[in-house]
Amino acid sequence: MTKEEAIEELMYQSAHHENIESERWENGFLGQLRPFRRVLHEENYHLIMQALKVLGPELEKDFVDKRIISCVWGICHYGRMWALYPQGMLQGNNLITKEQVEQIDQWLIDISYAASCLLEGAVEEAFWNYNGENKQ
Repeated sequence: MTKEEAIEELMYQSAHHENIESERWENGFLGQLRPFRRVLHEENYHLIMQALKVLGPELEKDFVDKRIISCVWGICHYGRMWALYPQGMLQGNNLITKEQVEQIDQWLIDISYAASCLLEGAVEEAFWNYNGENKQ
């Protein structure tokens, strides 16, 4: 995955990509939550983590591409707001199971932790808890 492919992946996962007709947009991390079809696609989590690994050097720079920050922030913020908050759209309407809430919470913890570590230059630490099938 190249830098631009990683940014594009984050844009689809965060529903920031302009191609809203794409299946990648619709089934991306945030797309899968709105409207929620009661299914979580674990591959989205892995794609986000892979993109962050590729973008690690970019996140260490003094000036970071706004698209990267916007996507990661959006995934974490809206993911929490929609799925984790008891009065959020999914829990407030009884659309999501407790197990799904716990799964999304763990994914968002891993994503935000990795991004935070990369921004601080702690590359070795960033993915310590990520145990995906593509772990490197």
